[in-house]
This record gives sequence, C-alpha cells and structure tokens, in this order.
Amino acid sequence: MTTEPIVILSQREIDKMRQAGSLAAKLLQHLEPMVKPGVTTLELNDEAERWTQAQGAKSAPLGYRGFPKSICTSINEVICHGIPNAKQVLKEGDIINIDVTPIVDGYHGDTSKTFIVGDAAPKVQKLVEVTEKCLYLGISEVKPGARVGDIGAAIQEYAEAQGFSVVRDFVGHGINRIFHTAPDIPHYGTRGKGKRLRPGMVFTIEPMINEGTYEVEMLSDGWTAVTRDRKLSAQFEHTVVVTEDGVEILTQAN
Repeated sequence: MTTEPIVILSQREIDKMRQAGSLAAKLLQHLEPMVKPGVTTLELNDEAERWTQAQGAKSAPLGYRGFPKSICTSINEVICHGIPNAKQVLKEGDIINIDVTPIVDGYHGDTSKTFIVGDAAPKVQKLVEVTEKCLYLGISEVKPGARVGDIGAAIQEYAEAQGFSVVRDFVGHGINRIFHTAPDIPHYGTRGKGKRLRPGMVFTIEPMINEGTYEVEMLSDGWTAVTRDRKLSAQFEHTVVVTEDGVEILTQAN
C-alpha cells in the first residue's frame, strides 16, 4: 500500500498527463489490429516499443523494478503483469489484456484494455463487457467530495450482481511523474469510506474482474498473477483526473 502524500497536480501538469494519456490510448489503438490468432505476445511487445520510440516517448514498464518488457500482456487466467514472450501465441477465443504506459516529458499515461481474439463464447464476452462497464461505473463516482470507497463500491456491486468477483490484491493508484503513488484505489469497498477526492488528484481505475474466485496466485517469475482457480480474468483501465465539477478521462485518443 502506498504511504506517500497525495499530490494535487497543477493545470500545467494535468496538461502533460493528458498528452501522455492520449499517446497511451493511441498505442492501444495501434496494437489492436495485431490482436489475432497466430500473433505472439512478443510481437505485440516489440511493435509497442518500436512505435513508442518513434513518438519520442519511453515505455515505463521496461526495467521498472526489473520488469523485462515494454508492455504487460495478460491472457485468459492471467490477471495482470503477464510478460510477453515468443512462445505465447494468441489463439481463437482467447482474451488478452494489453497494459501500456508510455512516458511523455516525464509524465505517465497508463491505460489497458481486454481484447477478444477472434470469436469467443458468450460467457467470455459477458465477462469482458461486465469488466468494461465496471470501469465506467467506477469513473462515474469520481467528483470533488466523493470518497475512494464510492468507486470500489460501485464496481463491486455491479460485478458481484453479474456473478463475478473483484480482485483484491491489485488496486488502482495515483500517477504523475511517478508511476505508482498515493492514493490506492481499491475496486471493492464501502460507500462513504476512504480518502476524500479533491480537484487535481490524478489516479488510475483498473478493475480486474474474475470469472470465479477473486483469489490470486503468483507464478515463479515473480510478476505474473493468475487466478487461483485458473478461470478467466479481464481488466480495463483509464487514468482520470478529478475536476472542479466531476471527472475527466485522461487516457483518450485526441
């Protein structure tokens, strides 16, 4: 859990975050046509790195606390932090979360999306759709004076009503020139609890929603988190800023 003070960003800093966020969104758009059967996660990684460098930006994950690649690619039962590799080949019916964080002028743009590879079973489509809706339900709670718990409660209520579970071990986070900082943003919780939101706060909301149990298991690489029951997990993420009258999504292509 982060213990740093919560930083309130200036308008200039928010503009910088908007530029980084826009580039992150464009990177996901750029990678989307590659998401098809037969493509390896290493190919996705290498194209992301090439494109990011071509834009004059840097990949935050590369080397972060020893992470070996430029993006995270989390397939099927992988909840988050999957490491791209040449042997991991996408196949029809898979789901893959691609998580990207380019750094532009020192500021981080952090976003992710779960893609369906080809056609998938209805229950798989439902998980992906519910997870995306959870993200936007969480974002809709963000406004000055609201509490962090309001975000988690909205996500948890909807996910569980749909028969899914919410991962507890990984949460959203403050972000600016620092990749992960205060406040923590759990995707479960109680309304009216937690830190109060103030204009200028910037953080990610990134619900990880599981088909079965919310329990997590870490693989031996020290990064890859999988569902304990090996059922599916999906995730969507945006970086947002609390505005004077609500919320703005910073990770949108514009």
